[in-house]
Amino acid sequence: MFCYQCEQTAGGSGCTKVGVCGKDEDIQSLQDTLVFAVKGIAAYAYHARQLGKSDEQVDAFMHEAMFSTLTNVDFDLSRYLGLVLKAGEMNLRVMEMLNDVHVERFGSPTPATVPSGTKAGPGILITGHDLLDLYELLKQTEGKGINIYTHGEMLPAHGYPELRKFDHLVGNYGTAWQNQKTEFDAFSGPVLITTNCVMLPKDSYKDRLFTCGIVGVAGVKHIEDHDFSELIEMALSAPPLTDSEQGTLSTGFHYTAVLGLADKIVAAVKSGKIRHFFFIGGCDGAKPGRNYFTELAEKVPDDCIILTAACGKYRINARDYGDIDGIPRLLDTGQCNDCYSVIKIAVALAEAFDCGVNDLPLSLVVSWYEQKAVAILLTLLHLGVENIRLGPTLPAFITPNVLNVLVEKFAIKPTGDVDEDLAAMLKPAETA
Repeated sequence: MFCYQCEQTAGGSGCTKVGVCGKDEDIQSLQDTLVFAVKGIAAYAYHARQLGKSDEQVDAFMHEAMFSTLTNVDFDLSRYLGLVLKAGEMNLRVMEMLNDVHVERFGSPTPATVPSGTKAGPGILITGHDLLDLYELLKQTEGKGINIYTHGEMLPAHGYPELRKFDHLVGNYGTAWQNQKTEFDAFSGPVLITTNCVMLPKDSYKDRLFTCGIVGVAGVKHIEDHDFSELIEMALSAPPLTDSEQGTLSTGFHYTAVLGLADKIVAAVKSGKIRHFFFIGGCDGAKPGRNYFTELAEKVPDDCIILTAACGKYRINARDYGDIDGIPRLLDTGQCNDCYSVIKIAVALAEAFDCGVNDLPLSLVVSWYEQKAVAILLTLLHLGVENIRLGPTLPAFITPNVLNVLVEKFAIKPTGDVDEDLAAMLKPAETA
């Protein structure tokens, strides 16, 4: 690292790499955290802007945040931590904005049961996050005999009335982004990638891959201005898919749908039928240790409700969890940005029980992988949510001193042994 104060290598002769000479590692840690968060905020703001919405306050913060990462801007750890938590506040604003414009454009999501697998005939697989891209694809393929399948973070699209009114949006194929190379290889039709979470493709399906919007891959056809004609032509000429249905998945538990069950939920808690709520979800990845989330969900007692969101849902959503008095035990609130729904549900429950969110029988177990997960974590910390379990490992850019601050202020902790963690999370509910 170069030190701009003494104009030589940081830590070299004449540079102690402390104070104003070089960059303090804790400040560097917070700057890295802020940059990750800003990338996540930018992703949500981009999707909202594509649908005609923006927020001047969020835009102004982006300038402030990026400016604050320049050389020797701020060496006050406490002040910089405040700026990082402000990123959480701004991410809350942008998640709310994206939620509102999605509802305005595509209707308020309602619970949907989605077939998993494929049907016989031509098909197109669409993955990523951009619902506008899906809507345009559905319009252009209507009446052409082509089935459209969602993949990854597109599964929640089935909850939106204006999207599922298209009869040829027939189901979901595959799981999370890290399984693309196997799943795309086995899908005989073309695949459209709309946002990030793309893996460099294998040659076996590279010529069937298309990108649009912000994402691009060298040697892969990029679609401009939502002109899907070439994609449609390929779908009609490609080997047709076969019938291979593999059960169903559920989605569409937007906060408005869940709060419609609020009276039943509150009554079930008061009667002891619902003991605890868990949020188990976040950004998934291929790193060993992520089976923790699957095992945890499987061991959650039958008198508990599980909320989930983002592609981390695929670690837990293939199982039938049943219901409690007609309330599904697994509630998929949607994409990663739909963690906003989880927040709204938690706040509403706290109001119903006249307590703080941290006093609820609620545990958050978050899988982190990339920038949007960091932004969402900072939103939870901005709201003062405590006792979050984060895994499968803590971010490498968090220094011991910064971690100590987070532990002291928010009791944040890493995931550990499933049985021990579950017992600890259920203990307050049992002794309340």
